[in-house]
Amino acid sequence: MQFMNQSFSDIASNLFRVKRSIAEAARVAKRNPDEIRLIAVSKTHSHEAVAAAIEAGHQDFGESTTQEALAKISRLANPSITWHFIGHLQTNKAKFIPGNFSWLHSLDSLDLARKLSRRAQELSANLNILIEVNVMRDPKKHGIAPEALLDFIEKFSKENLHGLSLRGLMTIGPHEAPEKELRACFARLRELRDSYREHFALPGFTELSMGMSGDYLEAIKEGATMVRVGTAIFGARDYSKN
Repeated sequence: MQFMNQSFSDIASNLFRVKRSIAEAARVAKRNPDEIRLIAVSKTHSHEAVAAAIEAGHQDFGESTTQEALAKISRLANPSITWHFIGHLQTNKAKFIPGNFSWLHSLDSLDLARKLSRRAQELSANLNILIEVNVMRDPKKHGIAPEALLDFIEKFSKENLHGLSLRGLMTIGPHEAPEKELRACFARLRELRDSYREHFALPGFTELSMGMSGDYLEAIKEGATMVRVGTAIFGARDYSKN
């Protein structure tokens, strides 16, 4: 079976290769590879490609648009899959996240959090939340500025947002940057997580979603607990699917 430029065997081989490289990077960093969750970013790829990855034993998948994701979730209908919403989420799409996704990696406003909480309560669902931080203060990217994060978490904590579990932070590293710059970005996110986990006494605030196909090895060296890898698994994105 062929999916764009990737066959079933290609996807299985790519998954094996990426998981092996994650394990090696963890070993070099003196970390346990089991601490690192691979999110296979399936956006723009067909549900058949996702099914091939599932057949190869993978269970965590990332999507960034609700319309595309909901179609795949409906067609695959596999309770063993954990779905992660990793893209920027508009508040008018918040209703689609609880009940369909287990994780949101891109919280960046209290208004969005309130809408997610209301929907989660309606469905008696729980949603794991990561706050997106714009570590590099890139005006082209979404996320909370590092200096605004303390105030944001403080307000979030006071809102009593039932159905939402605050689990950690997410960032996107600088595009095609040298290793030193990438690692500085990822190290900064780790420092923010550690600081605010202690400050707010949040034992579950443990996750760091950072690193993609081009920089996940650097992210692992700086403590990533989730890496979001698409191209290295599924091949080039198929934008004709959008």
